[in-house]
Parts: sequence; C-alpha cells; structure tokens
Amino acid sequence: MGGAPDAAEPRQSAYANYQIIRRNGAVVAFEPSKIAVAMMKAFLAVHGTQGAASASVRETVDSLTEAVVRGLLRSRPNGGTFHIEDIQDQVELALMRGGHHEIARAYVLYRERRSQERAKQAAEQQAAALPTLHVIDRGQRVPLDLPRLQALIESSCEGLGDDVQPGPILAETQRNLYDGVSMDEVYKAAILAARTRIEHDPAYTRATARLLMHTIRREILGEEVTHAEMAERYADYFPTFIKKGIEAELLDEKLAQFDLARLGAALKHERDLNFDYLGLQTLYDRYFLHVQGARIEMPQAFFMRVAMGLALNEIDREARAIEFYELLSSFDFMSSTPTLFNSGTRRSQLSSCYLTTVPDDLDGIYEAIKENALLSKFAGGLGNDWTPVRALGSHIKGTNGKSQGVVPFLKVVNDTAVAVNQGGKRKGAVCAYLESWHLDIEEFLELRKNTGDDRRRTHDMNTANWIPDLFMRRVMEGGDWTLFSPSTCIDLHDKFGIEFEQAYTAYEAKADRGEIKPFKRIKAVDLWRKMLSMLFETGHPWITFKDPCNIRSPQQHVGVVHSSNLCTEITLNTNGGEIAVCNLGSVNLSQHIKDGGIDHDKLKKTVRTAMRMLDNVIDINYYAVKKARDSNLRHRPVGMGIMAFQDALYQLRTPYASQEAIEFADRSMEAVCYYAYWASTELAEERGRYSSYRGSLWDRGILPIDSLKLLAEQRGGYVEVDTSTTMDWDALRARIAQYGMRNSNCVAIAPTATISNIVGVDASIEPCFGNLSVKSNLSGEFTVVNEYLVRDLKKLGLWDDVMVMDLKHFDGSLRRIDRVPEELKNLYATAFEVEPVWLVEAASRRQKWIDQAQSLNIYMAGASGKKLDETYKLAWLRGLKTTYYLRTVGATHAEKSTVTRSQLNAVSSNVGGGFQAAAPQAAVSPEPVLAAEPATDIKFCSIDNPDCEACQ
Repeated sequence: MGGAPDAAEPRQSAYANYQIIRRNGAVVAFEPSKIAVAMMKAFLAVHGTQGAASASVRETVDSLTEAVVRGLLRSRPNGGTFHIEDIQDQVELALMRGGHHEIARAYVLYRERRSQERAKQAAEQQAAALPTLHVIDRGQRVPLDLPRLQALIESSCEGLGDDVQPGPILAETQRNLYDGVSMDEVYKAAILAARTRIEHDPAYTRATARLLMHTIRREILGEEVTHAEMAERYADYFPTFIKKGIEAELLDEKLAQFDLARLGAALKHERDLNFDYLGLQTLYDRYFLHVQGARIEMPQAFFMRVAMGLALNEIDREARAIEFYELLSSFDFMSSTPTLFNSGTRRSQLSSCYLTTVPDDLDGIYEAIKENALLSKFAGGLGNDWTPVRALGSHIKGTNGKSQGVVPFLKVVNDTAVAVNQGGKRKGAVCAYLESWHLDIEEFLELRKNTGDDRRRTHDMNTANWIPDLFMRRVMEGGDWTLFSPSTCIDLHDKFGIEFEQAYTAYEAKADRGEIKPFKRIKAVDLWRKMLSMLFETGHPWITFKDPCNIRSPQQHVGVVHSSNLCTEITLNTNGGEIAVCNLGSVNLSQHIKDGGIDHDKLKKTVRTAMRMLDNVIDINYYAVKKARDSNLRHRPVGMGIMAFQDALYQLRTPYASQEAIEFADRSMEAVCYYAYWASTELAEERGRYSSYRGSLWDRGILPIDSLKLLAEQRGGYVEVDTSTTMDWDALRARIAQYGMRNSNCVAIAPTATISNIVGVDASIEPCFGNLSVKSNLSGEFTVVNEYLVRDLKKLGLWDDVMVMDLKHFDGSLRRIDRVPEELKNLYATAFEVEPVWLVEAASRRQKWIDQAQSLNIYMAGASGKKLDETYKLAWLRGLKTTYYLRTVGATHAEKSTVTRSQLNAVSSNVGGGFQAAAPQAAVSPEPVLAAEPATDIKFCSIDNPDCEACQ
C-alpha cells in the first residue's frame, strides 16, 4: 500500500545504535516505548486504573519518558549499550525530579522486592557453572581476565575508607558486560559502575577518577600501567610527550630547550590521585593536548607544560617551572582556563578578559566589532563600553539624518559573537555596558526580552548597566533623572564623582532652556524599577556602579574605567587607543586553613609565586590586537582571586549566613590582598615598576582600603563600610614608597566555575548550591555530593539510602529533613537558603581590600520588588563596585522545591523556557513590578556554560 512511511520509523532509527543488556545477559534493541509502558504501570500501581487513565497522566508519562531517554542518550551520545538497571535508575530519577515522590517511592520498593526475588533465584542456581566471557583486546578475542579486572577495581578503592568497597563496582561492571565486548568498553563499564555509587558515598568519585586515570594511561602509553609504576614511567614519558607535541605543531619549540630530564624527575605521580571524577574527566575532555583525537598529555605533564610556558622568560627556567608546577599540581592555586589551554603552545593567548570602548563614528564602531571578533577568536571574554555612541534620533551632521542609536549595532555584536565561535569550541562571549544617562537606556534594558521586534533584541550576549552615583542618590531621594544623547554631552562619559555631577546638572539646565535636544526627563525611581524588573525577568542588564570603580581605581590619573568585563570583576581603563587586558588565576582558600584559621605562612608563599606567574603572562601573551598589547605592557594589570570560600567555611565549622563568615571574608581577603600587593612590590624591586606608575594612587600612598575615604567624600555620604584592619599596612605603604608596584592592579575575584571543577571545590565566593546535585558541562552530567556533610552525617549515623532519597527530593537541601540537627542545617544551608544580605555584607568586607572587583552572584528565594530594591541599594551603600547574575526562585519553590536543578537556575536565551515563578507581587513604590517568569540560570555563570569559559 502506497503513501508516506510511518512517522515512527525515523524516530526509531535514531536509536539504532543503542542496545539493552537484559539481566540474563541477552542484548536487545533499545525501545523507548517500553519505558513509557513501565512508567504507566507505576502510576497505575499508585492511582489505580481510574486515576491513571486521565489525559494529564498520559501527558506526564510521555514527558517523563522523553526526559529518561534524553538522560540515557546524553550519557552515550555516540551509541552504546545500557543495562536494564541503568534505565530503571533514570526512571526513578525522572519521577523524583518531576515531583512524583509517591510514585518514585513505590517504584523503589518494587525494584527492591524484585531484586530480592532475583537474588533468591540466583542463590538457588549458584551451582550452575557460569559460561566464560570473551573480550576483544587489541584485535584478539580472549577470555576476560577477571582477576586482573578485580585487582584494578580493588586498587581504585584503596585508602578511601571502609564504605568504599570494590565488590559493588565489580558486580555492576560484570552485569554490563556481554560476550565479545571490547576491552575499552570493559574499562568504561567499570568507570560507569563506580560513578553510580557516588551518590551513596562521595569518596566513590575518587575511585571513579582512578579508574578513568587507568584508561588515560592505557590510551597514552599504549599498555597497561599501574599507578605505582608511574613513579618511574612519568620521567621517561615526559620528554617524549614534549617532543611529540612539538612535532605535531602544538607546543612551542622553546620547550625543547628546557632540561626535560630534570623536569620529568620533578613530576609527582601521587598527585594523580588527588582528582575527583568531575575534575579529571573535565581535564581529559577539554584540556589535555591531543593529536588526531588521541590524547598525548597526562595530568602531571599537563601541569608541567603550563608551568614551562609561564617560565619561558625566567633566568633559571627549570627552577621556576618546578616552582610553578608545584603550585598548580598541589591545587593550592590554579591559573585560568585560557592559560591552562594555551600556555606552552605555539599561540599562547593566556589572558581571560578584554575591555574596549566603542567610538561614535562608523569606522570606529566596525573597527571595534572587528576587534571583538579577533579577540573572541582566541578565547577572550569581552566587555564593551557603548556609551559614546549617539542615541536614537540624534542628528548626524555628515548626512543631515538621524541616528538609529546603539541597539542596531548591538545586534551585529550579538551575531558576531555567535559567528566567531573560537574554532568551534564555544560561542564568543561579550557583555555590552551603557551608562544610565544614555537616551537609549530604556531600550537597552529590554535587549534580552523574548517579546518585541527581534531585530532589536540580543539573545546571545550579556548586558550591564553602568550606573553613576548621582543616579542612585536621586533614586534614594526621589529625584528626577534626565536622559541625554552623548553626541550633545560627550564629556559625561569621561567624568565621575563630583565633576560628573557638576557637568550633568549643567546639561540639565541647558536642556531646560531648550539648548539641548534630544533629551528626556523621567523619575529616577521609575528607571530604577525598570532596571530591577528587567533584571528579574531576563537576567539582564546586570547592576554595576561607575563611580566606586573610578574613584577607587589606582589608575584614575591616566584614564577612566568605562565598563567592567564579561563577569564583572575587572575594572580597568579603556579609551580609543587602549584595550584593557587582564589575566586571571585563583588561590584555593581551602588549602590555606590550619588550626582553625588562615595559614599565613603558606598563603604568603602561594601568593608570591602566583603573582609571579600572572606577571609573566603579560610578556609571554599572544595579543590579537595591538591596542591590547600596548595597554597591557604599559600598565601590567593582573587579577588574582580566590575560590573555595565555602569549603573554607566548612572547615572552620562556620555557617555562610553568620557574622563569623563575614569576619572571615574580611580577614581572608585582607591577607590575600596584603600578600598580593607585597609580592607586586617585590617584583617591582626585581624587574622595575610599571611604566604608568607615577601619579597613581599607589604612588600617592593611597591603598585600596584608604580609597574608601575618597568614595565617601565624592558621594557626600552614602558609604557604610567597615574599615577595620589587622595587618601592618603602614609597612606595606613604606615598601611601596620605596620600590613602587610592578602591576597597576593585582586582585579580582572571577567566577572560577571550570577551574573549581578541576580542583574539586565550590566555585569562587559562592555558597553551596546543593548538597547533592548534578553538574552539567561538555563532559556530561556528574553527581556531586557534599563530602563535608556526608562526613558529619556518618558520625551521627544518619547517612543512608533514605537520606540520599530525601536529598534528591529536596534538591540538595536539609531544611525539610527533620532528623538532621539544626546545627548542620545552618552549616550546610544552600545558596537559596542564605539571605542575600549575607552575600552583600561579606562582599563588602572583601571589596574594601580589592583594587578591582568581584564577580558576585545574588541568590534570592521568594524575590519581591521590595527585596530586590533593598538588596541592590544595600550593595551600593556597602561600596560594592559590581554585581553579577541575579538568581531567583519563587517562594513556593523555596518552601519545597520539586523542580530540577536546571529549572531552578536558568537564564536562558529563550527566557520563556524557565520555570513558573510565584505569582507577581504588587509593587509599592519604589519597588519594581516583577514579571511572572523570572530569569533563572542553570550555569553558575556563563563560564560554566559549555558554550563559554572566557574567564575561568
């Protein structure tokens, strides 16, 4: 019979590369329809025939089935086999994530009963001899060497505690094997088997990493090599690796000039055991060098290669390379992703951030867009200052026409960022900044909306408000605000503080006299409301403050800070001739805690070496644009930050939402900054001051803590910041007066999402998102369990399968689990359980020490206009320079979350795809009216997004 083919056929063909291993070992085709049938049976078991027959239940089952299939396929994107238990695990997870807790519980009990029945049957049949399983090993069909596999799994569990047993891993591995399976698949099955145990005990993540490490050794060395044997093999392998990398035109030929035998002997094979699974898999998938898809780089060689690249210009290169290697491989400090990617390679683009100012002429605008493309091509994250470009309706003298404003050009920038995707690795990443007096500001606020003329929308780029203090004062005092085109008042762009206020009020007077057109007069609080409303609804534009960035800038004598960067932590001068550049790296704070406090001796040593590494980047770096090179060599800014702030609090037994945590934020940042500034003076003594030093705040004896007085003077108040100190800052002032500074700027706290994954700690200064959660990146989905929490629960006898299920159900939160003591609930409170005031107060204590800024996410449960208004006003009063994403969750979800982590935290380019928030609240002036669908953002920043890791 003729006609179109069955519509199901193409769909089914998509699963042709997938098979199912049944419990009896039989391999059958993967049929998603059977998952739907099993799911419907589960609903029938709980609700009966009548309740489960409704259309809504059928739709739910279909939706859940799709989620299960997606999860399975994501774990094996190129095809493969699933064990029937894998599918049942995914069904259980989908039911719990979907909020069908009662169904999930019944399903778990059913599985347990069936498991017991099968165990009984297996015991009865145990006398029957098992058939010999054959594997394909390097083209040969041979019997599976079970003792060797068992020994490998046992070695992976050594030293991880009594709760990490090889037996379940081996049993699960065997269950996923079939006759004729390749040896590579056997080892992959072992990794997956260990991975499934992570939620039961987080120490299994290290067992999984060790099994992965075995496959990495096998791939690179071409044979089975144990971890113990690597004590000798690393030294032999390392020179060969360097040679191979140079021959493949991946590595800089200068690396061959090092004493490779000396460096190979310095490699510490035992540090391969420090990785957790997420960290090692991330390195393997995205960082290790490869030739035609085959990896050639092992972990310790990777760290040494990065260290060598940073030591190229050192006098004693080998000694410095070993010093840098020690810091990286110990996880005490980690360089940013561009540095890890490219150090020691032929194109060593090591910097993370680039800031530009766009001029108000067509040549300049398209030159700036070209510069964006070139910088983006080599993995730079971009911050563009668009304030100079004239507003919509402004007169164009050359054509006697009217300007179309900033927005059409931003559309081009958006599309350029998508087009120049860094060799297919990820999309370009850019953030546009606009000052709040610009006449296009209201349309700028709506760029990320999902409605309206799509030609005037930018769905793929970030935006940020660059807000003068005068605007905030008028919001606080209920005043008016005037919008201008920069073509009629261009000097406002380069003024800040009192000078800005004087010029701005003079322009307002001119406008009132009819001497300036176009302009618009509005209530300041109305624009503030819209800023907060759009931030809530679309996640953009971010709230950043122009005046503290400039008044407290050490470099105000040679220019103006016109914007921050992609992640709002860099505050450097830009102009038509200079593109600001910053390279980043972060101290692992959790590695510098000792005896209940900061280990100052170790921290000082770490920071001194880290600052040397960062300073070296400036001279070694590849610059795609001359203006970037000129600026970086002239001012030599670096951005050293911190990560694992939350981990350090766990070690100190200090809840994030506490005065003690605020004090620790103060004292830890004081120490980091003190040692960073001191290290820069030591580099200045050795290598000379940066060339624009004369006249800087450093030169004038004004340190960042001192510049708070300048901010208060310029604002006329409105600065409420603790100014206590504990270290000898006078000694530092004296040393700077004697030797100067090597770097114009030294400290900035970046998001660190990717490098935190590598190290295995919580990102940056973030509170823990969930005590049991799933992280997603290019390498797949990874279960992450809070090891500190599990350790405490084990001591109390509370860590069991029921606790695991409860943590899953409550999205990693302890708050609703009655048997957990209140002390632990406070210590392990998750991000949305910490009131945003604590985040702001801790950030304020850090900001007083930092010469740049910090990437600060604001988490807010049950967001309301009043809460947003109070939080961002507090941020301004507490002297913060910038804020980053606003992450909101509705009050009902804060009470008991039944959505997935990806729904909780997603600012997506399709905003409509987010979750439904609590009902919008009526705004009482000066609150903004909140939209029904707030922005959320699964990625903790755009950096953890597989499309981008521009900062870290």
